[in-house]
Amino acid sequence: MVEELQGAGVALVTPFNKADEIDFAAYKKVLEHTAQGVDYWVVQGTTGESVTTTAAEKTQLLRFTKENNPKNLPIVYGIGGNNTTEVLEAIKNTDLSGVTALLSVSPAYNKPSQEGIIRHFTAIADASPVPVMLYNVPGRTGSNMKWETTVKLAEHPNIMGIKEASGDLSQCMRIAAYKPEGFMLISGDDILTPAIIANGGVGLISVLANAFPQMGDMTRAAIAGDYEKARKLLFPLLSINTLLYKESNPVGIKEVLRQLGICEANVRLPLLSPSEKLQEKISQVLQKEGWL
Repeated sequence: MVEELQGAGVALVTPFNKADEIDFAAYKKVLEHTAQGVDYWVVQGTTGESVTTTAAEKTQLLRFTKENNPKNLPIVYGIGGNNTTEVLEAIKNTDLSGVTALLSVSPAYNKPSQEGIIRHFTAIADASPVPVMLYNVPGRTGSNMKWETTVKLAEHPNIMGIKEASGDLSQCMRIAAYKPEGFMLISGDDILTPAIIANGGVGLISVLANAFPQMGDMTRAAIAGDYEKARKLLFPLLSINTLLYKESNPVGIKEVLRQLGICEANVRLPLLSPSEKLQEKISQVLQKEGWL
């Protein structure tokens, strides 16, 4: 088990300015805001719009995160894709000093067989100089990593856990039931986190925590078995969480951050900035809950 990755991580957004460039001043504000509550940062995951940042920008983001980390939070860095050879090249060409683990998403679009997924991740784990966290998000990849696949991959000495974002609690329970000791089951769904932790999970990689770092307290309360506290912290966020995905992630969370004065809501094509309707709905919820 990678002990420092228990608890709550945040899948960091990548702020852009109106010129479609990375806004590093705003990114620093995101880092400072989230560091108030989370246990580690995830750089260039889905919420960071990793599919529309260049290799040079990825390098800049990782370096900037390392240089602006006064609390010395662990860093998980996203390197994944559906071309196994390109993923291996990216690992080879990335300075992973100071990185605790890689987050690598299951291949999208190809729709590989389960054996193909196993071979893909085995190649990545063999090549990576740091432990690998699997990432299952079938709503985006078009294929699900079955629990049997995860459990088999968990036997690899350099695969330390999985971010499970299938939304299937039964699948999560089966991973927990059959995984080897020390393999980390991490929730990829903010709302399901207490249930996943109650059934063997050890933490969360959160979208909500970009704006609401108290998700760290919620996660740690669940790990400690204080589900009453976890519910009190989570339930007020149910309404805003629903809105985050109406126009695709990270459109919603960036709009929340804009209204909180942390960064702008600009995203890169093919995503579109939030509609006026979504902006108004988010404003209404934030005001109702006392966040504005």
